[in-house]
Parts: sequence; C-alpha cells; structure tokens
Amino acid sequence: MPRMIFVNLPVTDLPRAVAFYEAIGARKNPQFSDDTAACIVFSDTIHAMLLTHAKFAQFTSKPIIDAHGSCEVMNALSADSREEVDDLVGRAGAAGGVKDPTPTQDLGFMYGRSFEDPDGHIWEVFWMNMEAAGQAPAA
Repeated sequence: MPRMIFVNLPVTDLPRAVAFYEAIGARKNPQFSDDTAACIVFSDTIHAMLLTHAKFAQFTSKPIIDAHGSCEVMNALSADSREEVDDLVGRAGAAGGVKDPTPTQDLGFMYGRSFEDPDGHIWEVFWMNMEAAGQAPAA
C-alpha cells in the first residue's frame, strides 16, 4: 500500500469549504464525512480532512489560528503541466478563493502559483520538468 497523506484543516463553514474544493476538482468521500468533517480526495494518496473548529479542537490543545492573518503551513500540490497549474488556480479564484497570494514562480523547469481557500489556507500548485530539474543549478 502506498503511503498516503491526510492534511487536516480547520474550517469555519464546512458546506462552503466542501463546495470550494469540489469546484476545484477534488471530490468528497462520504464514507469518511459527516456534519463535523469531510474527507476531500485529490488523488488516491492525497486527501484533505476539513474539520469544523469544534472537531479540530478535539485533536489539539493549541489554539486554532486565523489562517487569514497567520500562516503555519503551506500545502503544495503537483500538476501535470503549466496549463493545469493555471487552470487549478483559476478555478480556485472562481470558486471564492484568493488567487496568487504568493508570487508566481517561473524557473523554466518549474512553474508554480498559489491560492488561498475561503478559510485562508494556502495551497501552492506546481509543475516540474523532472529531467530539466536535474540539470538546474543547486539553490
């Protein structure tokens, strides 16, 4: 079985958050969803668990930050092409997210843009030419 990742995100409005992620092409897995949480599937190995604040607080004693004003993590999601990067960020903006809260990166062999979901969580979407990346100078 391949290793999987489940990114847990606190959300203020679960139905709105689910609608946003479905609008950008993810799908809800009803098997692991209820009125306090929704499992959002990007691929067979990448999932986001959207949790109401009350549900999220069951897993940590730390305060939940307002991701609109603070940043604890940026999630990165790969794409198959530069066009797919632009399409996904465009769909995020059309669905109520914020397009490009961080600068676009175009290194030739790698291209990336970003969006914020309605709760302020930052997602970076990137495409990389792996063959060309091997030829790039070390950072």
